[in-house]
Amino acid sequence: MEPIRVMVVDDHPMWRDAVERDLVAAGLDVVAVAADGRSAIARFTATRPDVVVLDLQIPEPDGVGVTAEIVRQDPSVRVLILSASGEQQDVLAAVKAGAAGYLVKSASSQELLAAVRRVAQGEPVFTPGLAGLVLGEFQRISEAPAEPDDQRLTERETEVLRMVAKGLSYRQIADRLVLSHRTVQNHVQNTLRKLQMHNRVELTRYAIERGLDEE
Repeated sequence: MEPIRVMVVDDHPMWRDAVERDLVAAGLDVVAVAADGRSAIARFTATRPDVVVLDLQIPEPDGVGVTAEIVRQDPSVRVLILSASGEQQDVLAAVKAGAAGYLVKSASSQELLAAVRRVAQGEPVFTPGLAGLVLGEFQRISEAPAEPDDQRLTERETEVLRMVAKGLSYRQIADRLVLSHRTVQNHVQNTLRKLQMHNRVELTRYAIERGLDEE
């Protein structure tokens, strides 16, 4: 398999270099680095990485703005926020813009590497504790009733969707529901097809916006 292609964006040279060094040492392909939002967007357009490891507090446009723009350009890209801030409003803003994951900078190198690999596979990843905050807030602010598409999901598909929204991997879902890994994958693919979505990140946003994670 080809290595995951990553771009690193951070305006602090020492931190940016350290992240790049860790990723390269783990066998990932760092195709670009940037120190500000404008450079990040330009280099993303030129290199089209699989994953963007992105700080929020960078010169304009900030990390939220960069996330929104590159996801608009390429919905298949995975943006992993790596920020010093663990504030809920920052996490929510990043997720709404299209981020696939959010780690605070206290995460270890091993946690970062694992997160990059997981988001590259389409799994949402959050620093422990942040996922619950995000899910709770989306549930609180979501007032719209479930759309008709929801009614086309089977009970099992809805159950799997709730677990996807909570950040569980296919293997974890399979273990909890006593299903095979392939059966879980099939449920997710059927749900994607019915909702006309492309990946788990879109499913997660869809579910948490509608409070489907509440059970």
